[in-house]
Amino acid sequence: MSDAVVPAAWVADRLRDGDVSVVDVRDAWEYDGIGHLPGAPNVPFDSFRSETAGEAGMLPGADRFAELMSEAGVGVDDRLVAYDDTHGVFAARLLVTAELYGHDPARLHLLPLVDLATVETAVDDPEAVLVDTREAWEFEEGHIPGAIRLDWRELVDDDSRGLRPEPALRDLLADRGVVPDRRVLLYCNTARRISHTYTVLRHLGYPDLAFYEGSLTEWEREGGDLETGA
Repeated sequence: MSDAVVPAAWVADRLRDGDVSVVDVRDAWEYDGIGHLPGAPNVPFDSFRSETAGEAGMLPGADRFAELMSEAGVGVDDRLVAYDDTHGVFAARLLVTAELYGHDPARLHLLPLVDLATVETAVDDPEAVLVDTREAWEFEEGHIPGAIRLDWRELVDDDSRGLRPEPALRDLLADRGVVPDRRVLLYCNTARRISHTYTVLRHLGYPDLAFYEGSLTEWEREGGDLETGA
């Protein structure tokens, strides 16, 4: 496994030694009112999402993201750690965005963004598996044909709010057909939830991941077919 996902003790050790830049992606009221890790700047989730002025789905654009990171005191070569209080889904989005725009937050590979045409091809590709990371009711209302459902929350232990143990994760993924020797293409509605699943699968060493930033929002807008039911 990689160290894309790390425990609290790992962060504490490196904070003490000054080896990481830790970013808090919660809302400002949580950051100010509840408290935060020592020295961690606040970069709220909404600040690095864009519905109108960004690019490729809801990415903020390279210039805007560079400005945000500069304001937070995070350099492009810094070892970046992000945290939230929502099982890591918003923190994962920051790491994925940082990776795309030139940071190397967890020594991961380059982010494999794919477009709608690639997804259309994957629908009929027996070597690929389309993974819908939304909730069951969303999946049943409509999903990309042939996709399997893997709610991102299924990867999380609700008691610890961290990941489930590695053997349980691998058993779950294998049961759904999400295995390392297939190309795994992830989508949700607006690419927030797939950021978490992407980070977890990278952590587990999956070599061939595709990240559909446009997700179902673009798929439906462009007239893509949908299947319904479980």
